[in-house]
Amino acid sequence: MSELLHNVEFWQYLSIPVIAALIGWVTNWLAIKMTFYPLEFTGIRPIWGWQGIIPSKARKMAAISVDATIAKIGTVQEIFDQIDPHVLAEYVIHNVEPRTEEYVDELMLKEYPTFWENLPASARNMVYERVRKSTPHLVDNLVDDLSQNIEGLLDIKGMVIDRLAADKRLLNQIFLECGDKEFRFIVNSGFYFGFLFGLIQMVVWYFHQAWWVLPFFGLLVGWATNWIALNVIFRPLEPRKVGPFELQGLFLKRQREVAESFCHIVTHEILTVANIVNAILNGPNGDRAKNMVKKHIKPLVDETAGMGKALTQVAFGPTGFATLKNQVGEKALEISSTSFTNPVFEKDRAEAVEKIMVERMIALSSAEFQDLLRPCFQEDEIKLILVGGALGFAAGAAQFVFVFGQNLF
Repeated sequence: MSELLHNVEFWQYLSIPVIAALIGWVTNWLAIKMTFYPLEFTGIRPIWGWQGIIPSKARKMAAISVDATIAKIGTVQEIFDQIDPHVLAEYVIHNVEPRTEEYVDELMLKEYPTFWENLPASARNMVYERVRKSTPHLVDNLVDDLSQNIEGLLDIKGMVIDRLAADKRLLNQIFLECGDKEFRFIVNSGFYFGFLFGLIQMVVWYFHQAWWVLPFFGLLVGWATNWIALNVIFRPLEPRKVGPFELQGLFLKRQREVAESFCHIVTHEILTVANIVNAILNGPNGDRAKNMVKKHIKPLVDETAGMGKALTQVAFGPTGFATLKNQVGEKALEISSTSFTNPVFEKDRAEAVEKIMVERMIALSSAEFQDLLRPCFQEDEIKLILVGGALGFAAGAAQFVFVFGQNLF
């Protein structure tokens, strides 16, 4: 035994599976890193440099992700209904009511400071009270109208794609959190599969020490470990009994866990109330939504003026009353855009949407569910395989030269 341990050739042969295991680990680790990083292109365009595959095709990957999930697990109407329009209305009223005097003073002092400052306090208090009484009814009508027309006002797919394309970090986070265990398996399996290939490589090398054996097996390890890992993750699609064991792709077996992780990120980071309201008011149909807000809020001026409407119109001039209505509409839009940033309220509504999305996502078929993660491997997969193969080939050639002291040429 002592003589064997001091035999250089013994250690040379033993190094073959060890180096193969390291090649498998490094190439798989590098493949995962190159899939997601760097977020922005690093290097000299167009040839020298790299940008993570997911970030480099952020809009396309976001669209694939939306089509594979959100488009299948909830319509615009269902998502908006889960947020609950009447809860939104109550929240707006609850936030506006304490600031009624502030809002009225701001509008009147901006447009008609002399009139408002000279108005007796009792008259101003009457205006404040009429606004308080009129607001709930107008807000309820507005929210009902929005709810009935939400399909034409809100482009969920466009909203999510725009957000993920603009925030590559968040796009990465979705894939990395949903596939965390699978990515770790890919990296670690590279070591184990690489070692097994290395044992075969060692036997082949013992009988046939051609110059190409080590580089070829290095290339094979760099390619095959990744290919095997991907198939273990996504195949078989459906549970399959093999003796006492039930086999199914690792990712597919975690459908409930992944659904909970994915839906939590989407509902708490993207489909928030603030983002949805912003998408309604500033999206492709934003002008229509804004006009809807103004249409429902402008009557507030008429209701507030009440019996003194004629006198008010005289005081404001021929166009002043119309101007005031327009200013009220603009103020309503401003309030709508800034009212939904309360973390507690947003969390509560996000959890309501999350619940139905998780249920729907768990119900997806395995073929549909795999589309959440599979695209991040399929996109430019050949580049990763080529890089892994090239590194494996180079490592095998280095092993041939530096470990076994041979010359390539």
